[in-house]
Amino acid sequence: MTTTTILLLCLLAFGAAVVQRVSGFGFGIFIMTALPYLMPTFGEAVTLSGVLALVTSITIVIHMHKYIVWKKLLPILTVFLIVSWFAGQWISATSDGLLKHILGGVLLAASIWFIFLSERIHINPTLPMQVSMGTLSGVMGGLFGMQGPPAVLYFLASASRKEEYMAMAQCYFLVGNLAMTGFRAYNGHLTTNVLWAWCCGLPAVLLGTWLGSIIFRNIPIRILRKIIYIYMGISGAIALFL
Repeated sequence: MTTTTILLLCLLAFGAAVVQRVSGFGFGIFIMTALPYLMPTFGEAVTLSGVLALVTSITIVIHMHKYIVWKKLLPILTVFLIVSWFAGQWISATSDGLLKHILGGVLLAASIWFIFLSERIHINPTLPMQVSMGTLSGVMGGLFGMQGPPAVLYFLASASRKEEYMAMAQCYFLVGNLAMTGFRAYNGHLTTNVLWAWCCGLPAVLLGTWLGSIIFRNIPIRILRKIIYIYMGISGAIALFL
């Protein structure tokens, strides 16, 4: 990895950690807008995104584990783990170019959803909804390392307070990323390039997590999310059409 690549990686990891700590999700969405262009293969980029996100999730779960409600978490988590394994198998059989274009379309669609529709549509935390959201989250997580959006909609709907939402979401991401890292290692994507890049990006993730905790107390999340979604849409359009 060149010095320029390492600096770009650190900036991406820092920004993704800030986003994750402030809003409770978005690490994969943020970092995967550019990470596939810095790593040798798409599979390695997704793997790196997951192992870096683990750091932020572990930090939050340690501090907020008492707010986890397991009966709301386990069904969607179980479905996600099963589906993400099958989705992860598809990476090895699909070209990097096609995956980048699919990712671009997903990013663009997700940004439009969150900007214009998410506040108008309400989701009830029923078992069928858990299965549906777990399935969609598993597909997005297995392919792109960005399982957050579907799960977040569910956790926001089912949580009785913001601490419960944050704790369940981060526990979900923690367990999910651990499992998917195992899947990806089995498929040969946890390479020395990934481990080296993780070491380079780790300080940036820790710094971003610390700064995110400060921003969380001082900026309206709604404003920050709008900025993220606009950026996500622009990046998705670039990946889709170029």
